[in-house]
Amino acid sequence: MGDSITYGYGLKDRQHDAYPAVLSRLLGTGWDVRNFGHSGATMLNKGDLPYFKQKEHAEALAFAPDIVVIMLGTNDSKHRGAGSLDADKAIDNWQYKADFVPNYQALIAEFRKANPQVKVYVCLLTPCFPGRWGINGQTIQDEVNPLVRQVAQDDQASIIDLNTPLAGKKNLFPDTVHPNRTGARLMAETVYQALTGKPAPANAQ
Repeated sequence: MGDSITYGYGLKDRQHDAYPAVLSRLLGTGWDVRNFGHSGATMLNKGDLPYFKQKEHAEALAFAPDIVVIMLGTNDSKHRGAGSLDADKAIDNWQYKADFVPNYQALIAEFRKANPQVKVYVCLLTPCFPGRWGINGQTIQDEVNPLVRQVAQDDQASIIDLNTPLAGKKNLFPDTVHPNRTGARLMAETVYQALTGKPAPANAQ
């Protein structure tokens, strides 16, 4: 579950190259990987495009997954200024940051109700260089990701760090926010290792 980064925005062949699609090929048979990303979605219920109001949210709950990987928060960081490109007219989602943790916890609770055996993974967000449309890399690094860590600790969820493997790799983010094909592949490999405890197979096509 996630926003445009999970959905695969900006990729020429999203169906093949978005990170969940790559993850599906890496995991192989015995796994049913679904992409419930919605571009622009926020974790914040008061944000400009709350995930809980999108059809992907309902579809993901109906799927009642055994494993859920959540990467939301990038669009929540939106606010004006602070160095983000094209931010002069940005929406201010981050004014509601006090709701971020409780909204995240409510989402996790929904999936635990849908499947009491579900294993929940929450993702530290990919970096931005520096960000665009009000999405702010500094806010993600200094504020959003620490709150994701807090959610993981409070709700006994596992963390997948998608920030560290992509940190400093500006060349993998053509618009400063969305990873290219190589970046999405790196995300998939990181999630694979978190789910299986093994490095991703190098020869998987």
